[in-house]
Amino acid sequence: MSETKNVFVTIVGRPNVGKSSLLNALVGEKIAAVSAKPQTTRTRITGVLTQDETQYVFIDTPGKHKAKNKLGEHMMKTVQETVQESEVALLMCDCTKPVSDAERELAAAFRRRAHLVLVVNKTDLIEKEKLLERLAEYSQIAEFEEVIPVSVLNADGLDLIMEYLAKRAEVGPHYFPDDKFTDQPEKVLMAEMIREKALNCLNDEVPHGIAVTIEQLEERDTSKGEPILDIRATIYCERDSHKGIVIGKGGAMLRRIGSEARTELENFFEIKVNLDLWVKVKEGWRNKEALIKNFGLS
Repeated sequence: MSETKNVFVTIVGRPNVGKSSLLNALVGEKIAAVSAKPQTTRTRITGVLTQDETQYVFIDTPGKHKAKNKLGEHMMKTVQETVQESEVALLMCDCTKPVSDAERELAAAFRRRAHLVLVVNKTDLIEKEKLLERLAEYSQIAEFEEVIPVSVLNADGLDLIMEYLAKRAEVGPHYFPDDKFTDQPEKVLMAEMIREKALNCLNDEVPHGIAVTIEQLEERDTSKGEPILDIRATIYCERDSHKGIVIGKGGAMLRRIGSEARTELENFFEIKVNLDLWVKVKEGWRNKEALIKNFGLS
């Protein structure tokens, strides 16, 4: 029998470069919220992929940014703590944008402690000449072990990432059951799916002040004997004016969020879902330690 192997991989980068999309694509399951809004990922999310004797453990971190509140401070602390335990770091960049100070700082932090790989995303959006110029710019900030151009949207180049990681795997135990694909509890996955739909439906002034909690979760049989999952969730926002936006005229926006979230929940958990959404205000929650902890964000 072959010896088991493992490799721990951290995905880092500035906000909105496609880190969560890459995590979902590599693991083959939707475990991280994805949105065009920056700072969609707030906590450390672990994805697990087991192929034959090798277990790949992926850690998706919040995008590195300047913290503007206590929640932001917790997000940056998560990034800093991850530096300490990484074996491989995938520094993900958006090749349509110039090198940022945040990327320079991340490269400096990880190259001292981990095998550093540059993953250049969104290659489908840039001409080859411009891409080569961008790669030359990134070569100045660190000596990367590998530079891998990808288009996560088109699933281009993902096999090259996996080939590299397979070489980096070392003999050791599987830390998760082979059929497990995340360490996130079901309620957290559900809350993230709902928050993702809210992020995608709402305008820019509201999303960062939103948190979602699952208040009640119960499986039962319908009158026809079919299983159904009752989920009662609360969307928290920071202001009364935001509450009105989340609910929308005549409840239209909340119904839209609920409808899109219900479809995703049913597809993921493979069961009919009855989703009951509520909206509440917790003023300034992103600057209150107790509420940040209560929402599972610290």
